[in-house]
Amino acid sequence: MSGRRQGGPLAHFFLWTIAERNLSPLSEAREQLAPAFAKTSEGRATEVERLIAPAIAAMGYDIVRVLLSGKQRPRLQIMVERHDGAGMVVRDCVALSRAIEAILDVEDPIAEGYELEVSSPGIDRPLTRSADFERFAGFEAKIETTVPLEGRRRWVGRLLGLEGETVRIETKEGEVALPCSAIAKAKLVLTDDLIAAAERGRAVANEGNE
Repeated sequence: MSGRRQGGPLAHFFLWTIAERNLSPLSEAREQLAPAFAKTSEGRATEVERLIAPAIAAMGYDIVRVLLSGKQRPRLQIMVERHDGAGMVVRDCVALSRAIEAILDVEDPIAEGYELEVSSPGIDRPLTRSADFERFAGFEAKIETTVPLEGRRRWVGRLLGLEGETVRIETKEGEVALPCSAIAKAKLVLTDDLIAAAERGRAVANEGNE
């Protein structure tokens, strides 16, 4: 089948994990917020997400991003995290890789050969859903809008959470409210505070495994 992956799945695990126990689990944030913003995939990756999303949700995970990149040897990158907010481990990625492979081998949504990569979001993760902006309030983020707002499209500052369907961010120039509908992409910035939170997350995870 022409769309099957080449070279087998690449199950990656980012060892840096945010201190999830000090943050609201995604499930809680999702219940509190309307789905005003979702940029989890685009282009051909949208069809892949549609096919795999039900199975991934049934396994207890949320899709953070589905990205298909490259032309000669495309890479299908699927970022996931657990519903319960617990840290991802290698066995999560392996189980997800097998489930995703089974679906894509049957549905064959990608005509050419490709490499499959399943991973956790990592420390300076993309922010792709409304709940992310509330969940990671207090951390610094970069946001790019689809159109200029107040004469600019790129914003950097501390997330203040959501207010209705706008993302509030404190920049050097002051507080700004960005409409969710105008956000093209966003991600956390690697800062000392974020690294410290990741260190606390690792310590908590290590204690739980002892």
